Amino acid sequence: MSDEVKHECAVAMVVLRKPSAVDAGDFGGTKLSLLLEKQHNRGQDGAGAAILSNHPSPGSPPYQLFKSASGTPLVDILGMLTKRSRVETGLTGLPGGTPPDPKKPVNPVKTRFERIFLGHLRYATFGKNDVAYCHPFVHESSDLAHTLLLAGNFNLTNTAELFEDYSTHGSFPTSKADGYLVTELISKELRSRPDVDAALSKALANADGAWMLCGMTGDGWAFATRDPHGIRPGFFYVDERVAVVASERPAIQAAFDVPPEAVKELPPGEVLVVSPTGEVQFEGLKADIGNQPPNHNTTQPPTHLTTRPPNHLTTKPISRPCSFERIYFSRANDSDIHRERKALGAALVPQILKAAGAPIEDIFFSYIPNSARIAFHGLLEKLFELSFCRKERKGHKDFASFASSAAKTIPRFGEVIVKDAKFRTFIADAAARREFYKHVYDVTYGLVRPGLDTLVVLDDSIVRGNTMKNAILPMLDRLGQKRIVIASSAPPIRYPDCYGIDMSTLGELVAFRALVNLLGPSADGELRQSLANSPDPLAALYARFSEEEHCAEIARLLTPPGIKAEVVVVYQTVENLRRCLAQPPNHLTTQPPNHPIGDWYFTGEYPTPGGYRVLRTAVNHYLEKSNERSY
Repeated sequence: MSDEVKHECAVAMVVLRKPSAVDAGDFGGTKLSLLLEKQHNRGQDGAGAAILSNHPSPGSPPYQLFKSASGTPLVDILGMLTKRSRVETGLTGLPGGTPPDPKKPVNPVKTRFERIFLGHLRYATFGKNDVAYCHPFVHESSDLAHTLLLAGNFNLTNTAELFEDYSTHGSFPTSKADGYLVTELISKELRSRPDVDAALSKALANADGAWMLCGMTGDGWAFATRDPHGIRPGFFYVDERVAVVASERPAIQAAFDVPPEAVKELPPGEVLVVSPTGEVQFEGLKADIGNQPPNHNTTQPPTHLTTRPPNHLTTKPISRPCSFERIYFSRANDSDIHRERKALGAALVPQILKAAGAPIEDIFFSYIPNSARIAFHGLLEKLFELSFCRKERKGHKDFASFASSAAKTIPRFGEVIVKDAKFRTFIADAAARREFYKHVYDVTYGLVRPGLDTLVVLDDSIVRGNTMKNAILPMLDRLGQKRIVIASSAPPIRYPDCYGIDMSTLGELVAFRALVNLLGPSADGELRQSLANSPDPLAALYARFSEEEHCAEIARLLTPPGIKAEVVVVYQTVENLRRCLAQPPNHLTTQPPNHPIGDWYFTGEYPTPGGYRVLRTAVNHYLEKSNERSY
């Protein structure tokens, strides 16, 4: 992705089901460290970990807690865990943490083990980069059953309402941070409901948003749960020795050396519970959380635009996993993710060849490193298939670029743009800083023929377009090609997000700015009228323009002043996106075939009532010229 977009956190949990003398080493701590390291792509702003022992000794906390919000938070946490393991390993109830004598029987009732290991990586979409915002959050109590440690990957759209409700019913919250608030809500319910799943159901009954939560109580219960729509990702692995949860499947595979089919998707709307004695069970959340989206054909705003979403108990929500996970955020060493990204690249071939408007021998193909690399592989595979199989392209007008070619023309491709990951500048002068900003990317000279070639560059998505306009395109123009085709493997991002990705304001989205330009001087008036008459104030306005018109205006917005090459922009269609992401292998997922994907960024079809409320707030903020967040 050429634009920097803050996104989601990562969570990991390891529970030793049957601790024994063999765990005298730091098995749990080592595995937690691996899980965090393998998910480092999901968090750079902070990190935290907690370790809970069974049968803690009175006079000291039942857990150890480590947090960092430095410039290298994960390095700090891994160092803290390593230092801790030298002092307390395995049977920490023994003097000095010395390993037990294997010839002497161990009494599991009296022996103290480090049993539950909880870790978190923070990527701040909101809030300060401060250790106080790092997970796990803790609610202390003299009753171990009411002591709670919680970490998660989540974002709520109605935190203000939950805060107000909590503070007006006999409680005194000391923070408005959603992590703190969710911890306190669950802790409150644990005081009146002994079952973890029942407490979670009650605490989250009125929450609107997306989450994957992991937690543990002081008396040894561990749990993990996803929102009923399955927006945020979560996976688990269980064997005789451990129960493991993480945000990404490959992290578990790497840490425990197990095949993909051994790691299952955490079922949306259910709670994985591990008892203090190691039993594992699933319990469904007792209430549906969130509603189905409204009927866009109505002209009246739906009732869910009120301040609180209703708590429906009859209709099970439709699972709507985040499509941005598939396109960009999750690591591509997940077999499903890898396959889907290749399919997205291949699906773009007809549009790319049509936009290039040149024989295949006069087109050079490349990509934006490194996130678009896997989609580029799919693009190349499709091009080679067309090159070597004339039957495949017969009758397709979009493949006319092959018509003048020999039967086996090899597509030309390479890496023409390279990101300088170490490039930094602190120049104060604005003009000089803009000049330096262009050099965040370097180009490879000699691959593209000046004055002859059309250059195709694949990106996985174009969100704001600032980097594309101010850095990438000016550098590419130095190569001298006649035309530059920028192709996005995702559709245009037309709507704000409120479930964990930092895209909450409309004015920053290049696709929305293009709509405003197309509407012309009447844009504000039409937005106000649509806001008053429709639950989705943008759908009808976007529908007034063809995809070609919209893409042409985006291309105009992205074209830097003075650029010599013609710039053309091509986006993935929503239909192709849904087709490419629709059918994961059934043995690796709990989703049924043809399950709907969460594509509200592109379509405005939000999975919860809070999404529509955030959309309307974002439109209002745009009209008021406010840069305030919409949730």
